[in-house]
Amino acid sequence: MKSSDLLLITDMQNVYTAGQKWACLDTKGTAGRIIRLMEQMERRGGRNIIFTRFIASEAPEGVWKDYNVQNAAVNADAWANEMLPEFSPWLEKYPLYTKSVYSSLAIPEVLSAARKAGRVAITGVVSECCVLSTVLTLIDEGIYTIYLTDGVSGLTREKEEAAELVLSGLSPLHVNLMTVEEYLKEDL
Repeated sequence: MKSSDLLLITDMQNVYTAGQKWACLDTKGTAGRIIRLMEQMERRGGRNIIFTRFIASEAPEGVWKDYNVQNAAVNADAWANEMLPEFSPWLEKYPLYTKSVYSSLAIPEVLSAARKAGRVAITGVVSECCVLSTVLTLIDEGIYTIYLTDGVSGLTREKEEAAELVLSGLSPLHVNLMTVEEYLKEDL
Protein backbone atom coordinates (compact mmCIF):
# COMPACT_ATOMS: atom_id res chain seq x y z
CA MET A 1 0.00 0.00 0.00
CA LYS A 2 1.22 3.45 -0.87
CA SER A 3 0.04 6.49 1.05
CA SER A 4 -0.87 8.21 -2.24
CA ASP A 5 -3.31 5.42 -3.20
CA LEU A 6 -7.02 6.14 -3.29
CA LEU A 7 -9.07 3.56 -1.41
CA LEU A 8 -12.45 3.45 -3.16
CA ILE A 9 -15.21 1.78 -1.14
CA THR A 10 -18.14 0.93 -3.36
CA ASP A 11 -21.77 0.62 -2.22
CA MET A 12 -21.41 -0.96 1.23
CA GLN A 13 -25.13 -0.57 1.91
CA ASN A 14 -27.54 -2.58 4.08
CA VAL A 15 -29.35 -4.12 1.10
CA TYR A 16 -26.27 -6.27 0.41
CA THR A 17 -26.22 -7.94 3.85
CA ALA A 18 -27.40 -11.46 4.65
CA GLY A 19 -31.15 -11.90 4.42
CA GLN A 20 -31.67 -8.85 2.17
CA LYS A 21 -32.88 -8.88 -1.44
CA TRP A 22 -29.43 -8.26 -2.93
CA ALA A 23 -27.41 -10.12 -0.28
CA CYS A 24 -23.82 -10.71 -1.27
CA LEU A 25 -21.80 -13.71 -0.23
CA ASP A 26 -19.65 -12.02 2.43
CA THR A 27 -20.65 -8.41 2.90
CA LYS A 28 -19.89 -8.37 6.64
CA GLY A 29 -16.49 -10.04 6.18
CA THR A 30 -15.71 -7.63 3.37
CA ALA A 31 -16.66 -4.72 5.64
CA GLY A 32 -14.23 -5.97 8.29
CA ARG A 33 -11.40 -6.18 5.77
CA ILE A 34 -12.19 -2.68 4.46
CA ILE A 35 -12.09 -1.27 7.99
CA ARG A 36 -8.71 -2.96 8.49
CA LEU A 37 -7.50 -1.33 5.26
CA MET A 38 -8.66 2.10 6.42
CA GLU A 39 -6.99 1.67 9.80
CA GLN A 40 -3.71 0.63 8.17
CA MET A 41 -3.92 3.42 5.62
CA GLU A 42 -4.35 6.02 8.37
CA ARG A 43 -1.46 4.53 10.38
CA ARG A 44 0.76 4.94 7.34
CA GLY A 45 -0.28 8.53 6.75
CA GLY A 46 -2.81 7.91 3.99
CA ARG A 47 -6.10 9.75 4.11
CA ASN A 48 -7.28 9.28 0.53
CA ILE A 49 -10.53 7.36 1.10
CA ILE A 50 -13.84 7.74 -0.71
CA PHE A 51 -17.18 5.98 -0.24
CA THR A 52 -19.83 5.66 -2.91
CA ARG A 53 -23.38 4.40 -2.75
CA PHE A 54 -25.99 3.51 -5.31
CA ILE A 55 -29.35 5.29 -5.12
CA ALA A 56 -31.76 4.79 -8.01
CA SER A 57 -32.40 7.83 -10.17
CA GLU A 58 -35.68 9.65 -9.68
CA ALA A 59 -35.68 10.51 -13.39
CA PRO A 60 -34.31 7.36 -15.04
CA GLU A 61 -33.63 7.02 -18.75
CA GLY A 62 -33.90 3.91 -20.92
CA VAL A 63 -33.28 0.59 -19.20
CA TRP A 64 -33.02 2.35 -15.84
CA LYS A 65 -36.80 2.92 -16.02
CA ASP A 66 -37.27 -0.87 -16.10
CA TYR A 67 -34.71 -1.21 -13.32
CA ASN A 68 -36.74 1.15 -11.12
CA VAL A 69 -39.95 -0.79 -11.76
CA GLN A 70 -38.33 -4.15 -10.93
CA ASN A 71 -36.62 -2.78 -7.83
CA ALA A 72 -39.26 -0.36 -6.54
CA ALA A 73 -39.39 -1.95 -3.06
CA VAL A 74 -35.63 -1.67 -2.55
CA ASN A 75 -35.53 1.84 -3.96
CA ALA A 76 -38.23 2.93 -1.48
CA ASP A 77 -36.57 1.32 1.55
CA ALA A 78 -34.45 4.01 3.23
CA TRP A 79 -32.76 1.52 5.60
CA ALA A 80 -31.76 -0.78 2.71
CA ASN A 81 -30.05 2.13 0.98
CA GLU A 82 -28.13 3.34 4.06
CA MET A 83 -24.46 2.56 4.48
CA LEU A 84 -23.56 -0.26 6.87
CA PRO A 85 -23.52 1.06 10.45
CA GLU A 86 -19.91 -0.04 11.06
CA PHE A 87 -18.83 2.64 8.60
CA SER A 88 -20.52 5.48 10.52
CA PRO A 89 -17.32 6.76 12.23
CA TRP A 90 -15.49 6.67 8.91
CA LEU A 91 -18.26 8.51 7.10
CA GLU A 92 -17.71 11.43 9.48
CA LYS A 93 -14.12 11.72 8.19
CA TYR A 94 -14.35 10.75 4.53
CA PRO A 95 -16.70 11.75 1.71
CA LEU A 96 -19.68 9.71 0.57
CA TYR A 97 -20.87 10.30 -2.97
CA THR A 98 -24.10 9.06 -4.52
CA LYS A 99 -24.46 7.60 -8.00
CA SER A 100 -27.40 6.24 -9.96
CA VAL A 101 -25.38 4.11 -12.39
CA TYR A 102 -23.00 1.24 -11.76
CA SER A 103 -19.60 2.92 -12.16
CA SER A 104 -18.41 5.07 -9.27
CA LEU A 105 -16.39 7.12 -11.77
CA ALA A 106 -19.65 8.61 -13.09
CA ILE A 107 -19.31 10.89 -10.05
CA PRO A 108 -17.09 13.82 -11.13
CA GLU A 109 -15.44 14.15 -7.69
CA VAL A 110 -14.52 10.46 -7.66
CA LEU A 111 -13.11 10.60 -11.18
CA SER A 112 -11.05 13.67 -10.26
CA ALA A 113 -9.69 12.02 -7.10
CA ALA A 114 -8.87 8.83 -9.02
CA ARG A 115 -6.96 10.79 -11.65
CA LYS A 116 -4.94 12.59 -8.94
CA ALA A 117 -4.09 9.39 -7.03
CA GLY A 118 -1.11 7.28 -7.92
CA ARG A 119 -3.34 4.22 -7.95
CA VAL A 120 -6.86 3.20 -6.95
CA ALA A 121 -7.50 0.21 -4.71
CA ILE A 122 -11.10 -0.89 -5.10
CA THR A 123 -13.30 -2.60 -2.55
CA GLY A 124 -17.01 -3.10 -1.96
CA VAL A 125 -20.01 -4.73 -3.58
CA VAL A 126 -21.23 -6.10 -5.96
CA SER A 127 -18.09 -7.61 -7.51
CA GLU A 128 -19.75 -8.54 -10.80
CA CYS A 129 -21.74 -5.33 -11.11
CA CYS A 130 -20.78 -1.93 -9.64
CA VAL A 131 -17.24 -2.95 -8.73
CA LEU A 132 -16.51 -4.49 -12.14
CA SER A 133 -18.05 -1.51 -13.94
CA THR A 134 -15.91 0.87 -11.89
CA VAL A 135 -12.73 -1.11 -12.58
CA LEU A 136 -13.40 -1.13 -16.31
CA THR A 137 -13.97 2.64 -16.23
CA LEU A 138 -10.73 3.11 -14.25
CA ILE A 139 -8.90 1.13 -16.93
CA ASP A 140 -10.50 3.18 -19.72
CA GLU A 141 -9.35 6.32 -17.91
CA GLY A 142 -5.78 4.96 -17.78
CA ILE A 143 -5.72 4.80 -13.98
CA TYR A 144 -3.61 2.15 -12.26
CA THR A 145 -6.02 -0.13 -10.45
CA ILE A 146 -5.75 -2.71 -7.67
CA TYR A 147 -8.66 -5.12 -7.38
CA LEU A 148 -8.68 -6.50 -3.87
CA THR A 149 -10.10 -9.98 -4.37
CA ASP A 150 -11.18 -10.46 -0.75
CA GLY A 151 -12.07 -6.79 -0.34
CA VAL A 152 -15.06 -7.24 -2.63
CA SER A 153 -18.09 -9.47 -2.44
CA GLY A 154 -20.45 -10.74 -5.11
CA LEU A 155 -23.82 -12.42 -5.15
CA THR A 156 -22.22 -15.88 -5.39
CA ARG A 157 -18.70 -17.30 -5.39
CA GLU A 158 -19.15 -18.23 -9.05
CA LYS A 159 -19.93 -14.61 -9.93
CA GLU A 160 -16.95 -13.38 -7.88
CA GLU A 161 -14.73 -15.83 -9.77
CA ALA A 162 -16.21 -14.71 -13.11
CA ALA A 163 -15.34 -11.07 -12.35
CA GLU A 164 -11.82 -12.11 -11.35
CA LEU A 165 -11.49 -14.16 -14.56
CA VAL A 166 -12.47 -11.18 -16.71
CA LEU A 167 -10.03 -8.92 -14.87
CA SER A 168 -7.22 -11.48 -14.97
CA GLY A 169 -7.21 -11.02 -18.75
CA LEU A 170 -6.31 -7.36 -18.14
CA SER A 171 -3.64 -8.14 -15.55
CA PRO A 172 -0.98 -7.11 -14.76
CA LEU A 173 -0.81 -4.16 -17.16
CA HIS A 174 -4.19 -2.56 -16.44
CA VAL A 175 -5.18 -4.06 -13.12
CA ASN A 176 -3.44 -5.96 -10.34
CA LEU A 177 -5.43 -8.60 -8.52
CA MET A 178 -4.32 -9.17 -4.95
CA THR A 179 -5.68 -9.96 -1.51
CA VAL A 180 -6.00 -7.36 1.22
CA GLU A 181 -3.06 -9.00 3.03
CA GLU A 182 -0.86 -8.86 -0.10
CA TYR A 183 -1.78 -5.21 -0.57
CA LEU A 184 -0.99 -4.35 3.04
CA LYS A 185 2.44 -6.04 2.74
CA GLU A 186 3.27 -4.21 -0.47
CA ASP A 187 6.24 -1.85 -0.10
CA LEU A 188 7.06 -3.06 3.41
